[in-house]
Order: sequence, then C-alpha cells, then structure tokens
Amino acid sequence: MVCGDVAVQPGAIHSSCDRSEWLRRGAVVALVGTLIWSYWPTLGDLWRVWKGNQDYSAGQVVPLIAVYLLWSGRKRLFTIPARICWWGAGVLLIAQGVRLAGVLLAYGSLEQYSLVLSVMGIALLVLGFPLAWRLKWILLFLVLIVPLPRRAHESLTLPLQELATSSAVYGLELLGFLVHREGNVLRLDEQVTVAVAEACSGLRMLTAFVIVSATLAFVVRRPAWQKALLLVSSVPVAILANSLRVVVTALLYYLSTSEVAESFSHDFAGLLMMPLAIAASMGLLHLLRWLAADSVSHAPQGS
Repeated sequence: MVCGDVAVQPGAIHSSCDRSEWLRRGAVVALVGTLIWSYWPTLGDLWRVWKGNQDYSAGQVVPLIAVYLLWSGRKRLFTIPARICWWGAGVLLIAQGVRLAGVLLAYGSLEQYSLVLSVMGIALLVLGFPLAWRLKWILLFLVLIVPLPRRAHESLTLPLQELATSSAVYGLELLGFLVHREGNVLRLDEQVTVAVAEACSGLRMLTAFVIVSATLAFVVRRPAWQKALLLVSSVPVAILANSLRVVVTALLYYLSTSEVAESFSHDFAGLLMMPLAIAASMGLLHLLRWLAADSVSHAPQGS
C-alpha cells in the first residue's frame, strides 16, 4: 500500500511501536531541517518583503497563527493516528519541479509557492492522508505568506487605487467639499491638493483583513456558509475601511498640516488596521448569530 500504518513485529508490539514512533519523529526533524536549510535564501527574500513592503507586512504573522491553530487543536489531532503516506514524496517532487522552474525562469514567486507546497508534501508524507486532510485549511492558509506575483499585484493595485480615489471624491462631496479630480489627484475647494498614491490603494488593508477573517473562520464554531461569508466579506470591509482612511487623510490635509495627515495615513491608520478588522469580523459574526436566532424564533411551529 502507498499509505499505511508503520509495521510492527509480532511479539514486540510496544517496543516496535516506540521505535517506529521515534524513527518517524526523527524523519520529521530531518525533513524540516533540510527544508529550512534548502529554502533559507527564499525565507530571507520573504522576510525582506515583509519588512520592506507594507502591502505584505501582515504575512509575517501567518506562520505564528498557523502554529497557534495547530496547538489549539492538538487534542482533536491526536485522535487521528499518524502514518506514512508515500504520496507525500510525490508532492515533494512536484514542489521541487516548481522550484526549478522558478530558478530557471528567474521567477521568485514560484520558488516561494514551492516552499508552501513542500510543507504540504512533508505533512502528507509523515502524517498520512487522514491527518493531513484534517490540516488542509491550515496548510492552505500558509499560502498567505507569499506576496502576490508582480503582474497580479499590478492588476489588483491599479483598480484598488482607482476605487479609493472615486470613493474619496464621493465621501468628500457628501461632507460638502467641492472636489476637482485629475486622475488620482484631488483638489479640495481649490485650496488643497491631495494625491491618492499607490500606497493608498488599500492592498495592505486587504491582506490584513483576509488574514484576520481566515483566522476567525478557523477558530469560531459556525456553519460552513457563515465562515465562507466571513472570509468573503473581508474584501468589501477592507475597501470601505481604506476609503474612510483616504477621506480622513484628505480632511487632515485640508484642516491641518501635511505632516499630521501623512502621520495618520501611514502610522496611526496602520495601527488601527488589525483592531478594525477584528471588530468588523466580530460584528458580522454577531449579526449572523442574531439573524439565525431570529429566523428560528419566527419559524412556524410544528403541530
């Protein structure tokens, strides 16, 4: 069989199981150590992106969240026996093929995605399909450590920047300002000029909100459709939050100094992202619970 429990010798069940378990743990340590050593340059590239690009700075918390999720669910995971599954070796080979393509094509994203695929392959190899399948969402969650490829980044950033500019115009006009727009540059009451730069596109908020929503979807005990709705809703909530940030920044440019406005936009607003994402997600969960309870209370009673 490709996947199966570790074999034991008759008459020496306990000693054989102990020996096999230690061998499996040693294999896990060896594979993880080899993975870290082999992908050390790739991990360094990821670290530099997390520290140098605010749009993907939230990626550095993804491994920590994954470890927490594993630890919090350890009791349920221990009920599933670990077993060797050689299909994992095939996944590792595919991961290295993806990595080789990334090296030959000088495409860093492929190398980074191959790292995540290698982790999945090791999990399948040393844990077996039932346990790896139980971990599927956590393993898939690790994809969020990888920044978007350049083309995907540009394809997403430009529409988000356009949307942020349009929503800022709408919000400022609702507040009574006369707004003249030229591209992504706004002029308020013919006095103050505000540029909605690429950094104001809201991609940073979008990545942070998706990570927070995905984490809550793992933690809460709700129907699958509510978890999916929570994850999908992170996108419009992030866009709305970024639009509010742009409007407040424009008001600060108008009412205060450019230093205060820039400090709010890049520092204070950044600190508010995670609490705002958590508050919005929790608010949605409470709303869904209230709607579900209300629908149950209004359901027709059986005879």
